[in-house]
Amino acid sequence: MIDFIIVGNGLAGICFAEWALKNNKKIFVYENNSISSSKVAAGLYNPVVLKRFSEIWKAKEQIQLAFPFYRELEQKLKIKIDFSLPLFRKFASIEEQNNWFQAADKITLKDFLNTNLVSQINIAIPSKYSFGEVFFTGFLDVSLLLKSYTSYLEVLNCYSNESFIHDSIVFEQDYILYNNIKTKHIVFAEGFGMHFNPFFSNLPLDGTKGELLIIKAPNLNLNAIVKSNIFIFPIGNDLYKVGATYNWQDKDAKPTEIAKDELLINLKELINCDFEIVNHLAGVRPTVKDRRPLVGQHFKYKNLHVLNGLGTRGVMLGPFLAKQLYENITLGNDLDAEIDIKRVYKKLNLT
Repeated sequence: MIDFIIVGNGLAGICFAEWALKNNKKIFVYENNSISSSKVAAGLYNPVVLKRFSEIWKAKEQIQLAFPFYRELEQKLKIKIDFSLPLFRKFASIEEQNNWFQAADKITLKDFLNTNLVSQINIAIPSKYSFGEVFFTGFLDVSLLLKSYTSYLEVLNCYSNESFIHDSIVFEQDYILYNNIKTKHIVFAEGFGMHFNPFFSNLPLDGTKGELLIIKAPNLNLNAIVKSNIFIFPIGNDLYKVGATYNWQDKDAKPTEIAKDELLINLKELINCDFEIVNHLAGVRPTVKDRRPLVGQHFKYKNLHVLNGLGTRGVMLGPFLAKQLYENITLGNDLDAEIDIKRVYKKLNLT
């Protein structure tokens, strides 16, 4: 018998798998080929909501856990995936500058916002109102992590790229039987694909489509993340990621001309050098209407669990949420009430 079947090999599934393996648990992972945003994720991380200069929920706790977590993964997999880069928020007005300084005075944000504004960071990115720098920022090469971790699981002989058939679960008294595998628990980390999971499809996973571009700009020479209406950051060899759009109606993962045009309009307002489009990517982020993840135990089947709703903050949230769920299952520790799916079951009168 194994300890966990994990359904979904995106960022959430990998984070849970790693906590389990670090604690000498036996696992088996199904890729499941669900609608995973991890495959096209920008991978950015920063501790501040840059639209309104507010702190991300439990940002300090997430950072303290995420940095060493990814560092250990780099050493284990012998890859480089975590790239620390300064992030500069381009101001559009004096009012935004003033809002920045007001935010920097808050005790929850003072460690993240630099009050010394920067007038110029790059000749190709002019700004009439300067830039503000955010600390503890960078990006994770999520695509490389997914490929490398899949190879690692294959070596351990605990991975399948088959789709998971929910109706094939057999509930026994002390264990679950699935595809000739006996397991104590199943953790579903399916991203937007959770809508096809009959056990958790009643959870309020919304889904927000996002699209981004990869461009080549040999004359940009940018070594930082810049955020205005969009973000842009370097990924090597004069290539840059540019994004992202937000669409709450379209729920497929196909790139659209409308989103590309939107990104190009904003990009041409941000940079004044030549570029060419190399790739156009799209995915559906697993977002939740109350902006809190969906984590916890099924109300009826106590050995079924969900890890979902990471939204746009998966790089920081992944290790934090996976650890909480792992310790909830194995140690009986309470989940944070704001992420626990009990909040949903209570509204649905399910106990």
